[in-house]
Amino acid sequence: MFAVIKTGGKQYRVAANDLLKIEKVEGQVGDIVEIGHVLAHGEGENVTFGAPFVDGALVTAEVVEQGKNRTVIAFKKRRRQNSRRKIGHRQLLTTVRIAEILLDGAKPTKKAAAKTEAKAAPKKEAKAEAAPKETEAKAAEAKATETAAPLFKAPKGEPDDLTVIKGIGPVAAGQLNEQGITTFAQIAKLSDKDVAKIDEHMPFSADQIMDWREQAKELAKK
Repeated sequence: MFAVIKTGGKQYRVAANDLLKIEKVEGQVGDIVEIGHVLAHGEGENVTFGAPFVDGALVTAEVVEQGKNRTVIAFKKRRRQNSRRKIGHRQLLTTVRIAEILLDGAKPTKKAAAKTEAKAAPKKEAKAEAAPKETEAKAAEAKATETAAPLFKAPKGEPDDLTVIKGIGPVAAGQLNEQGITTFAQIAKLSDKDVAKIDEHMPFSADQIMDWREQAKELAKK
């Protein structure tokens, strides 16, 4: 049996155990998500079409992975001096495995993968387990602190108006300032390693950042 589903504005022909990538749906790995927009279903040459959706039809899928698609660059240039705009976009994707195709209001039989829970230890072992738990808590706290720290150390002095660089708006400028990037000279001196770090931790593509770096080199000379 197969079904044609609609999710994220796109249509997919799926069957049980098919693995596919769709636009992001909320859920953790192992969760079962429901896709109720079933446009058609059938087996062989016997096909039933919806109007637009099939009543009582449902497709369930297991979340396999949450990730991102490759960066797509939109570049626009006008016949004017220094008039160009480059924007990058990375679509969030969810990899799912089709679990069941259900008809006539049938309920899903497959449930989310069981989450392993630590069993309560006997009182005699409580003291022995306390130390590892405290160590894990400290490690988690240290990791959270590291994550919250800015990517770069902001230079002393007055910050520059980063919105002068084409492609950096007020929101992007604020995000850069929060990560310690405040001046043209600082952007002009970004190394390829720094560009990769920003690409990994911020919603900007490497191509965008390198374009800003070239513009900043000219602005830093003024």
